[in-house]
Amino acid sequence: MRLLPRTLLWRVFLLVALLQLLAVLAWSAIYRHFALEPRARQTAQMVASVINLTRTALLTAAPSLRRELLLELSEREGIRVYPAEDDDRIAPLPDEALLQQIAVEVRRQLGTSTRLSLERDEMPGLWISFAIDDDDYWVMMPRERLDQTFPAQWLGWGVAALGLSLLGAYLIVFGVTRPLKRLARAAATIGRGRWPQPLPEQGADEIMLVSRGFNQMLRDLQQLDHDRNLILAGISHDLRTPLTRLRLGIEISDLDASDCAAMNEDIEEMDRVIGQFLAFARHDAGEPLQILDCSALLQEMADSYRRRGALVEIRLATPLPEIAARPLALRRLLSNLLDNALQYAGSGQALELAGGITDGRLYLEVRDRGPGIPAEQCERLKRPFTRLDAARSHSSGAGLGLAIVDRIARAHGGGLDLLPNPGGGLIARVEWPLVSPTSSAG
Repeated sequence: MRLLPRTLLWRVFLLVALLQLLAVLAWSAIYRHFALEPRARQTAQMVASVINLTRTALLTAAPSLRRELLLELSEREGIRVYPAEDDDRIAPLPDEALLQQIAVEVRRQLGTSTRLSLERDEMPGLWISFAIDDDDYWVMMPRERLDQTFPAQWLGWGVAALGLSLLGAYLIVFGVTRPLKRLARAAATIGRGRWPQPLPEQGADEIMLVSRGFNQMLRDLQQLDHDRNLILAGISHDLRTPLTRLRLGIEISDLDASDCAAMNEDIEEMDRVIGQFLAFARHDAGEPLQILDCSALLQEMADSYRRRGALVEIRLATPLPEIAARPLALRRLLSNLLDNALQYAGSGQALELAGGITDGRLYLEVRDRGPGIPAEQCERLKRPFTRLDAARSHSSGAGLGLAIVDRIARAHGGGLDLLPNPGGGLIARVEWPLVSPTSSAG
């Protein structure tokens, strides 16, 4: 089990709370240490005063009134006087700092021969010896005279101060971690291919500087993305016009059929590359979410590729539910994966279009039996304009297919994984959290 919380807020708060508690305990120990000597002197002074007053009262009282005096001391003050005997069983004074210091102070005031004990003849109390002429006596006072009563209001004020300090610590840490949490959410939104709202530029100077820097970075990224998309869309649009003229020129030319077919194939390849540019430049996040039947979509994609001569099989681990998704983007995702598998695995190889639900997440897979991809290169191939010709023999395309798939998957809150297919080949797997259509629509 993880005993420490995962969030920075509660980690810092618990640390501050622990420090506050240790500080209170330390101040309590310091207070008790420095209050020990004054308390010992005060108690010793009280004991010496009781002994001196008792001795004086017994010496000055008439012999006939001493009995009544002793009874009155016992009833009103709880002080009893006993004659000392040779066979008195006196327990030694416990080795406590307060009691030892009281004993030192009492002997300083009453004499070094004064004895102190907390038990005489198995009778508990505070026992102090004194002498009148040649006779020794014991004065027994209630043990409660030594006990220090802790005022309840002090405890209440201490708890209140500790609670207020912890509340202040929580508010301070919350004020620091809340902007960090907003920053983390905004960064995660960018990682999913979406643009978050600008962060509020408020709070402490350091928080304002971080928020202002993030907002400036966000504006720069948006401008770069806009310029990139504008350039890609413009170049792609401008290139398709001469391609159309070339295709028309080839059709009306007197070239051999094989030469025309080769030229048309090159033109088609260039047109596909341009299509990838346009797809990469298109903002899929602008397409609204719609209720989509995943099973019907997979069947539709498989039928479309079968009509083109491809061998595509559908394998569903579980029935796929309806989801809230962007239909055009999802079709583009599956077509890119299928085209990629057909291009590198070979048109004669059978492809598997699979889907299912695991751990509350929907996954879709395209499985091929091609040469596969080394595991250390999988993440690199998700980047735009990246190809791995060593593992895949063909070099056609612009290297945007997997980047487009990854972007669409992240826009749906998921991601793309490239996994080895048992027995050889590649599994291109996209998955995202399974959200009910009603909650997405709301």
